[in-house]
Amino acid sequence: MPTALPTLKRQQSPLADAAYQRELLEQGSERLRELPRFSARLAESGLSPLRPLALQVLQVNVGKRCNQTCKHCHVDAGPERDEQMDRPTFAACLDALRRFGVDTLDVTGGAPEMNPHFRWFVEQARPLVRQLLVRCNLTILVAGKRFLELPAFYRAQRVHVVSSLPYYEAKFTDRQRGEGVFERSLKALRLLNAEGYAQPGTGLELDLVYNPAGAFLPASQAALEADFKRELKSRHGIDFDRLYVLTNLPISRFLEYLERSGNLEDYLERLVSAYNPAAAEGVMCRTTLSVGWDGTLYDCDFNQMLELGLVPDTPQHIRDFDPAALARRAIRTGQHCYGCTAGAGSSCGGETVR
Repeated sequence: MPTALPTLKRQQSPLADAAYQRELLEQGSERLRELPRFSARLAESGLSPLRPLALQVLQVNVGKRCNQTCKHCHVDAGPERDEQMDRPTFAACLDALRRFGVDTLDVTGGAPEMNPHFRWFVEQARPLVRQLLVRCNLTILVAGKRFLELPAFYRAQRVHVVSSLPYYEAKFTDRQRGEGVFERSLKALRLLNAEGYAQPGTGLELDLVYNPAGAFLPASQAALEADFKRELKSRHGIDFDRLYVLTNLPISRFLEYLERSGNLEDYLERLVSAYNPAAAEGVMCRTTLSVGWDGTLYDCDFNQMLELGLVPDTPQHIRDFDPAALARRAIRTGQHCYGCTAGAGSSCGGETVR
């Protein structure tokens, strides 16, 4: 297995600092300062302040440790990251689910499977929600002996697996995620298929996630899904259910790529030009609440990585979870939010405008 690239934190890059990222996006150059503020576009769309709708999804980021260091990662996850959710914080998440009821639990990371309390949490949470998603990078399933049982564990717990696969060809996947990732991802997908995932009559859901490899917006989700289904089945005999198409947000390592390649201003201008009021109305932060590895609450996973916390006078930690108080808050936004509102929209569930 190739050696993972160092994270921004390991490199001591200025972009490892969330405040520096926010300042760069808002004020980093004259061209960026001249772009319309996202808050102004929301006002033009009649959505200011942006307010939540009924809470449907609790997304829990259980840590930043990962067996990969992907070039686009907005978490800056990697093998040396030691930020991991502890047992008391997991217990507070379970208490919130038990007391207040949420339709869907969405477990993410890093590679969430690397948290030592991960399996216990899934087992405890499964009876409390209608749907339990785990965001899996696939290669973790073949990363060593202690992970080989995970496909069977997922089947037993009826976990909805959402897996990252940037493309159906090795060169594009490996360019973004590391040498050999494509072949290891195929091996993991075959293991999931063998457990019944994406097979008729099992009800075991396996979805894939695509995001562009460069400074451009994704193509149509429906068209890409058709391509992925055809190519993965014909070339490798692999089945999956749905493809989620995500726009890369200018955060962390993708932001570093944009700045290093001289694409930052052009990319932000592209996102601004593609602003879609219908996508703004359907942004995921209106129905999803994000929990950080330390229990801090955020409007979304992207705000979490930019350390853009909830507005004051709102519950700030999962132990203080109060759906009624959270429903009254205004959602915090910034220039990065153009990424979720460009074109057909982008969310952890793919396009938001159908």
